[in-house]
Amino acid sequence: MQALFDVINMVCDKIQVVSDLFWDFPTNFDWYANIPILGNFSLAIILLVGSGIFFSFRLGFVQVRRFTYGLRVLRERAAETTGISPLAAFFLSTAMRVGPGNILGVTGAISVGGPGALFWMWISAFFGMATAFCESTLAQIFKERKDDEYVGGLAFYGRRLLKGSAAVGVFLSVMYIVYALLCFPAQGFNTISAVGQIAETVTGHAIPTNSALYWIAFVVLIIATIAISFGGIKKVTKVTDLLVPIMACVYVATVIVLTVVNLDRIPWFFASIIKGAFKPEAVFGGAFGVALVQGVKRGLMSNEAGQGTITMPAAASNAKHPCDQGCVQALGVFLDTIVICTLTGFVVIMGRVWLTDNSAAWFEMGKLPKFLASATELAPGTAFNTVVSLLVSVCFGLFAFTCLLGFMSFTEICANRISTDKRFINVIRVLCLIVISFGVLTSIAGLDLSSLWNLSDFANILICYCNIPLLYVGFKYVKRAADHFERSDGTPFTSEVAGIDVPVWDEKAAGKK
Repeated sequence: MQALFDVINMVCDKIQVVSDLFWDFPTNFDWYANIPILGNFSLAIILLVGSGIFFSFRLGFVQVRRFTYGLRVLRERAAETTGISPLAAFFLSTAMRVGPGNILGVTGAISVGGPGALFWMWISAFFGMATAFCESTLAQIFKERKDDEYVGGLAFYGRRLLKGSAAVGVFLSVMYIVYALLCFPAQGFNTISAVGQIAETVTGHAIPTNSALYWIAFVVLIIATIAISFGGIKKVTKVTDLLVPIMACVYVATVIVLTVVNLDRIPWFFASIIKGAFKPEAVFGGAFGVALVQGVKRGLMSNEAGQGTITMPAAASNAKHPCDQGCVQALGVFLDTIVICTLTGFVVIMGRVWLTDNSAAWFEMGKLPKFLASATELAPGTAFNTVVSLLVSVCFGLFAFTCLLGFMSFTEICANRISTDKRFINVIRVLCLIVISFGVLTSIAGLDLSSLWNLSDFANILICYCNIPLLYVGFKYVKRAADHFERSDGTPFTSEVAGIDVPVWDEKAAGKK
């Protein structure tokens, strides 16, 4: 078994080299790196943040102007039987978006790039809200009806935008499946690790990773994943509608309590972020580019704006207008990064463990223990330390589990886009379960998570390079939808408004007459 893991680690290390090339190009060339200011920005950062800036200006900063409108959409009750409500789509996308990266990614970004990394997360998220609006609106425009559900997203609008090419649809579906397969191991690892952390917190002593507890949790996880995710989107949303509000509220409430009992540290928190954004401390790498890259990279891993991975839950909504769900998905980026990631940043930065005598040990810790150590430093007593560790571990496990459910469901939708043959679908299902199991076994074997995160890093940037060019190709349709949305003249959104055939919206319009 150890020999197998050694081979996997070697492969992951090779993938990380390729991933770094995608993320760092062309800053890894001296001639570019020596260019003042520009030399700090890789192509990936220019593409991600630059696209968000472009869409923000072209759409009149819709993420600000229509923020409260998005909240109103979430409060509306669905009247149709086809598809799911905008709120259910929001919870489903949040289940995939709010994951372990909200804790591990932020903690890792700060421990490498310093407090300033959080500032660049905010910047990328603010403009990323416009990108999320754009891609989600595009998913709504080109969604399709399948029985009593709506399906759509990256593979669907990619095909329509590129002259109906079936090959493009298949390619993008394969790309999403590859993306999910690369992300599954880390989520399986995190789910089981959380179970172990919860058990250790409750019992008060360490539990071996190869104990019966881990194996039982492994079996339960696989059975639960099969039972929920193989039942279609509506079945998954019944679970995410329940779990997402619970995990988000518990996590937010826990960190807010820690913040309230440490109000005196808040001015220092903001000062360290602003200073660190432009002049990072040497202990964190001491370079502006380090903070910048860590902030954007981990922000992307967390909120997924620009990846196209959240477009499938966006397309599943029975929204009244394509832009309605665009506004809702922009809120998802806000919740994920501006709210939840910031709260994680509060704990890690205000804990100030790297400034204590234990700083060396803190830097050597894994990311979750690093976060828990920071939380413990902020807690007002030993009894509360246990409560905080337990609540954070429960939320962490739910973050990972809901990500698994989302990935499984939309991997199957993409597989159906390639072929509806049951044998093919079952092969994809089994492959997903095998990859999840590998992540779990990595945890049981007591191995490190870093190699699995390498896979996720690569998956994130790879699918971004597939999705963002399509957003530019389809932006004219988004702009037409946005202009119609802003007029609010009561006319339905149809093919005539879109300037391209959109059968689902024509049917909706006909149904209103």
